[in-house]
Amino acid sequence: MMKLSRDVAGPCLAPRGSVVAVGAFDGLHRGHQALLAQVGLRAEALGCTPLVVSFEPLPRAFFSPTPMPRLSSVREKLRGFAAARMAQVLLLRFNAELSHMPAQDFVQRVLHERVGAREIWVGSDFRYGHKRQGDVALLERMGPSLAFATWVMPTVLVGGTRVSASRVRALLAAGEFAGVEPLLGHPFSIEGRVGRGRRLGRELGYPTANIPLHGRVSPVQGIFAVRVGLDENDCLWPGVASLGLRPTVNALSEPLLEVHLFDFDGDLYGRRMCVEFVAKLRDEIRFDGVEPMREQMALDARMAREVLGMNPSLAGA
Repeated sequence: MMKLSRDVAGPCLAPRGSVVAVGAFDGLHRGHQALLAQVGLRAEALGCTPLVVSFEPLPRAFFSPTPMPRLSSVREKLRGFAAARMAQVLLLRFNAELSHMPAQDFVQRVLHERVGAREIWVGSDFRYGHKRQGDVALLERMGPSLAFATWVMPTVLVGGTRVSASRVRALLAAGEFAGVEPLLGHPFSIEGRVGRGRRLGRELGYPTANIPLHGRVSPVQGIFAVRVGLDENDCLWPGVASLGLRPTVNALSEPLLEVHLFDFDGDLYGRRMCVEFVAKLRDEIRFDGVEPMREQMALDARMAREVLGMNPSLAGA
């Protein structure tokens, strides 16, 4: 079972030594997956612990003057590490103290003392330490005296272009979900547990499951055709979803993901849902009353059924 630690201070997490992947790992795209796979292979070959050092909140989010969209929640990221068979995760609390740690101290205290690194695997643009002054060259200089080797993961290309979290975010913002899936290795999705709502959707003929984002900033907003997994079930249920502030009726202060499952009869409250985004139908807009909104919802349902390969004549059923 994978073990999770949060602090710089503490005993060495890998007394036999570790092979370490270091990074933010938002979204765990195919570049991240290749890096973790290599760490696992090297750890097995050396008889070491496969280990990840990551950060929450993300460093870029910590310094950003505006909320930064996330490709994955902390829960989703940790599950990805477990799926890659990482034995240990040091998920450091990125705060003012850590942001002011000199790069040399980060190497000494975190990578050497805390995780016992024998090999460190990073991307070519990896930066760390106060004012991002640490780089691969510093790792290579400090490595011999601290008994670790530094390896830079080769760039992973898809369609001739480097896979990166920023590229994924840009494609999502443009609604290019077909272009995102090859980069992630799976469809973009948001997971969560269904909470209580005001039953407005039921009154309008489209009952919805409401998934709070709990402060997470989504890289997408609008109305979407989706497929939904329930309780980690492999079966995906077709539906239409709204992610936004619901400006027409009972406007919200924080975005909410609302999902209507086609032809579903049952109680969804408290169940976990994985919502896969298939296509964006339109932006969220404010209507002049409930009836125009109801008419548009019927059109959205019809369009979603068409996108998902269903019979559009059943929209609203």
